[in-house]
Amino acid sequence: MTVQQQTMATEQPLLLQRADPWVYKHEDGFYYFTASVPEYDRIEVRRASTIAGLADAEPVTAWRKRPAGMMSANIWAPEIHCIDGKWYIYFAAARTTETNDGLFDHRMFVLENTAANPLEGEWTEKGQIKTMWESFALDATTFEHRGTRYLVWAQKDPDIQGNSNLYIAPLANPWTLAADGVMLTKPEYDWETIGFLVNEGPAVIKHDGRLFISYSGSATNHHYCMGLLEASEDANPMDPASWTKSAQPVLKMDESRSLFGPGHNSFTKSEDGQDDILVFHARTYKEIVGDPLYDPNRHTFVRKLRWSAEGKPIFE
Repeated sequence: MTVQQQTMATEQPLLLQRADPWVYKHEDGFYYFTASVPEYDRIEVRRASTIAGLADAEPVTAWRKRPAGMMSANIWAPEIHCIDGKWYIYFAAARTTETNDGLFDHRMFVLENTAANPLEGEWTEKGQIKTMWESFALDATTFEHRGTRYLVWAQKDPDIQGNSNLYIAPLANPWTLAADGVMLTKPEYDWETIGFLVNEGPAVIKHDGRLFISYSGSATNHHYCMGLLEASEDANPMDPASWTKSAQPVLKMDESRSLFGPGHNSFTKSEDGQDDILVFHARTYKEIVGDPLYDPNRHTFVRKLRWSAEGKPIFE
């Protein structure tokens, strides 16, 4: 049994105090990891040749929050991608004022690095991703499908009750939408609306002729859980009617494993490329003192993603 298999079998955290984990397996043979840090003040990137090796890999600070104004507070949920030979980090950031600590005032931003190794070179700010509204927006992810690159993200529509819905749009370049987004899902089930009305943290995986988008719902305490959208790879991903939504959460609190509030996941591949790997965060205890956003103990877990005979992902 490999170290990676031991980690997944015992469900011990891979990394402590790293929420919203993103693992990207690159063609250079390395896994690249980034996540929200408890201080919410910077973006770190690390790499290793194995998933288990990420635990001991030395993090490099790619970017720090600005001292004031836009991008000065609450740096959340970075993702790293390599697109057309360049590296990009998508992240959300807020601004502080004399009367506001920036909470829930986020917008989405992009960094670019042209070095072959993103732990080296310079990260430059490409600016804010402008969407249909100037409103709370976060958790941008991107994927390519049949020659078109898409962005999927969470945002507050001023005309819809709740905190955030999921949207999809084609990209003109990694930081610019080519068209307005369309809504794929909004919080509607009981398990998506506990504490907050939230659909956020999308992640995309393709399997056996299907597209899947996992996402997270409810407040970030033990009620946090994951839902799933699916569509045929032959369907138009920009058509909301192409997508079917799970009526029940696909991953939720499991007290028997001491996993509380699992969510905000990513997907990657095993070292041999044969297995899909689920990466997610969770706490190991239920009761939280104060605001869950400032409890630092959301840890990174990894687990082999299994598939049913019908070709659907099994998260449990």
